[in-house]
Amino acid sequence: MNQNDYIIEMRNITKIFPGIVANDDITLQLRRGEIHALLGENGAGKSTLMSVLFGLYQPEAGRILKNGEEVKIQSPNDATALGIGMVHQHFQLIDVFTVLDNIILGAETTKLGFLQKKQARAQVLALSEKYGLAVDLDAKVEDITVGMQQRVEILKMLYRDNEILIFDEPTAVLTPQEIDELMKIMKGFAADGKSILFITHKLSEIMAVADRVTVLRKGKYIGTVNTSETTKEELSTMMVGRPVQLEVVKGECKPGAPILSVRNLSVPSHLHKKPAVRNVSFDVRAGEILCIAGIDGNGQTELVEGITGLEKVSGGSITLCDKEITGTSVRRRSDAGMAHIPADRHKHGLVLSNTLEENIVLQRFREKQFQRHGFIRFGEVRKYADELIERFDVRSGQGAETVARSMSGGNQQKAIIAREVDREKPLLIAVQPTRGLDVGAIEYIHAALVKERDRGRAVLLVSLELDEVMSLADRILVLYEGEIVGELNPKETTAEELGLYMAGAKRNVGEGKNHA
Repeated sequence: MNQNDYIIEMRNITKIFPGIVANDDITLQLRRGEIHALLGENGAGKSTLMSVLFGLYQPEAGRILKNGEEVKIQSPNDATALGIGMVHQHFQLIDVFTVLDNIILGAETTKLGFLQKKQARAQVLALSEKYGLAVDLDAKVEDITVGMQQRVEILKMLYRDNEILIFDEPTAVLTPQEIDELMKIMKGFAADGKSILFITHKLSEIMAVADRVTVLRKGKYIGTVNTSETTKEELSTMMVGRPVQLEVVKGECKPGAPILSVRNLSVPSHLHKKPAVRNVSFDVRAGEILCIAGIDGNGQTELVEGITGLEKVSGGSITLCDKEITGTSVRRRSDAGMAHIPADRHKHGLVLSNTLEENIVLQRFREKQFQRHGFIRFGEVRKYADELIERFDVRSGQGAETVARSMSGGNQQKAIIAREVDREKPLLIAVQPTRGLDVGAIEYIHAALVKERDRGRAVLLVSLELDEVMSLADRILVLYEGEIVGELNPKETTAEELGLYMAGAKRNVGEGKNHA
């Protein structure tokens, strides 16, 4: 192949952080107009490599070429000037700004020193129509769903007219419908002559859209293959270094007494006057995985916030282990028997400036094991953290002392899961537990949830992943516009039928029915 057919070449890139070689002599070549996937486990060095290309990090060794000519990328401004744009895994948006202000920030059109917002609005609207990225330009970012924030990030990139588009885990927060939409959009970009680098853990997405895949493992280059000449199984083995069980293995469900009872629950909305959750009732029993399925923005977030105490409810009652907990604090609910893997690991899951060990004992440091006469027993904390890091394969440069912010998203998620599963509370609420995790980690987490179920815990799973819902759930409740519209048995339904309920096209239950 002619060298000039590569729009970008990263040659022999090495990037080192304290205690870890994140990229070890990696070469990556992107062809013009192709969708090139970058695959690897959590902490394999994918985001680091893309951050080097985007100018966020400077490599210790290696060169970057654009159209065969060496370029220096010392900041994101240099990358933007070269036509390189990036949608980060954790969005770079200002919550209190509007969607339009976020899109044009740093690339404002001015005339005689005055901001030309009308012109910018017309330009953004034209882009959103062309690529099917509908957003409310006047909404504040803090008031829109994560899926919508993703669209804002993509529009930001398009507004700058970038020709090389980097997507870092773009589907980790999207619904199945939004994922299909994004895949079409990416194909449209490639057809327009744009070149795409696509970081993902999801093998089905790679097979659906990527032309080629480069696999990294523990910071090293494993190989580049054409998707038309490989299989999911081969890719997962390249990525993890061993064969991976892609299907969930679980025995028959043996449900016991209700652990959580929700009756006629209503929760207010952040966005509009009508409630986000209306008159919802259900039970979660010991020894079962009950899954709440639905398209993002149909009240799942508010339902979980109401149950966990992060949001005040406007009506109804919540009982946990026969105790009324409706008006109690988050800590009281935790003490009463609730563990919670939250949807937003940065906002509600971790204190990012604290170390891994501090985050792991966040809810337990008052226990006798970890404190004596009000003083923390740091040796015990370290011992416990090391044990969990080992057991859940949490990868970090400096072990228990690693600052949470510096870890990869997937390893941050594993740390939260380790902490919440090990607390052994009767109720485990898991919201998008495998978001941003690789196949090896997903296999482990799915097995862990099934194991907790088999040990008699009640598991309330909230997931936007149809495959995850179908394979993990013992019972499925579908939430649509804040109401439960369907109760389904995963053994007797299909992903297509589930999708119809999620879209509101089918319902099989009356309002306020008790789903015990």
